[in-house]
Amino acid sequence: MTTILTYPFKKLPTTSKWALRFAIRPLSCSSQLRAAPAVQTKTKKTLAKPNIRNVVLVDGVRTPFLLSGTSYKDLMPHDLARAALTGLLHRTSVPKEVVDYIIFGTVIQEVKTSNVAREAALGAGFSDKTPAHTVTMACISANQAMTTGVGLIASGHCDVIVAGGVELMSDIPIRHSRKMRKLMLDLNKAKSMGQRLSLISKFRLNFLAPELPAVAEFSTSETMGHSADRLAAAFAVSRLEQDEYALRSHSLAKKAQDEGLLSDVVPFRVPGKDTVTKDNGIRPSSLEQMAKLKPAFIKPYGTVTAANSSFLVTVNEKALASGLKIKVLRYYLFFLFRPTYATPKVLEKAGLTMNDIDAFEFHEAFSGQILANFKAMDSDWFAENYMGRKTKVGLPPLEKFNNWGGSLSLGHPFGATGCRLVMAAANRLRKEGGQYGLVAACAAGGQGHAMIVEAYPK
Repeated sequence: MTTILTYPFKKLPTTSKWALRFAIRPLSCSSQLRAAPAVQTKTKKTLAKPNIRNVVLVDGVRTPFLLSGTSYKDLMPHDLARAALTGLLHRTSVPKEVVDYIIFGTVIQEVKTSNVAREAALGAGFSDKTPAHTVTMACISANQAMTTGVGLIASGHCDVIVAGGVELMSDIPIRHSRKMRKLMLDLNKAKSMGQRLSLISKFRLNFLAPELPAVAEFSTSETMGHSADRLAAAFAVSRLEQDEYALRSHSLAKKAQDEGLLSDVVPFRVPGKDTVTKDNGIRPSSLEQMAKLKPAFIKPYGTVTAANSSFLVTVNEKALASGLKIKVLRYYLFFLFRPTYATPKVLEKAGLTMNDIDAFEFHEAFSGQILANFKAMDSDWFAENYMGRKTKVGLPPLEKFNNWGGSLSLGHPFGATGCRLVMAAANRLRKEGGQYGLVAACAAGGQGHAMIVEAYPK
């Protein structure tokens, strides 16, 4: 997913219809770029500060999230990224020439298009004079792309930036074994037939065993699933609790989809196939059916299953920020436990409390991960002994939490989830008339991200 970031007083070409709208008000906001009426936000203090550039979002779109191995299986990552960029430009009528920089996040890179941001931008018709680069930071790669853009605008280096992420899990790179790679490289350097024959004589059948990519920590070899299982056990989160939460996520996502609330999704015509119009991983089931699944990681007694875990998808999201002012802070904390630590810090930095937040959007890597965070946030003992706080963080009200579904139901494309979270918070604030949204996500490598999103004042 990608986002366009700018600041309120950027001067755009006066010949553009979008520029005219931009000039009428201090910011081109969604009520002008899009026909949907805005809901009046509640009056609270604003995070805006005088004499400081306030970075704003304009609008956002994404291609549908699909299960890996389905309609996107014959594509490459830049195909999805290009489609989302094109969809964004079409929706907003923003001229390509006003974009100063493009940044994408991705995790499992396609070696042919390692700088996928650049390839997608050129494919979408942006000038070759518009720089673009790609970042990787596990599940918060898109978050890093956005915060990099925020920094470039806040420092005055750029005025308008496109930031986002893309992930293609249907065609991941599978390498030859190290022994086979070494043999092939040595053969390429061999200068005589004798040298080649000598090298070939060292070949063994086990050289052909491929190296499959794993969703695991390089430094510890632990997968996210194992970490989630241990976390759930440490906080006594039962299998039933995890299944109930996963069912909630799918049910809310289905409701949001049926009611047309997932407005950031744009149709994508797959070459040679049908047009994809909606996410295909939203599948409300029943607790009875979910209970039949076996543990996915720690067997036979683990509680994390395919039903209460986020699934891997093929997707790109593109978000061109829609009249929202954002305050961004990033925190690098403990694996899968970011929301508990990041939430109080980002709130304190912004001078807000949990009661000020109208919309919570947290990354749902696993049901057990979310529920363990809930228990930690609601524990005075944990706050005092592990966080150095005198009181607990406090529990996010469920009526404000991931109301349109989350990663468990919509899917988790590693490089794009961060932008989906931000746009979900932004669209909910506009729809529900709220002022502040809180976004938080965990990531591999003991890292994480937290952000406050503020609705642009009318």
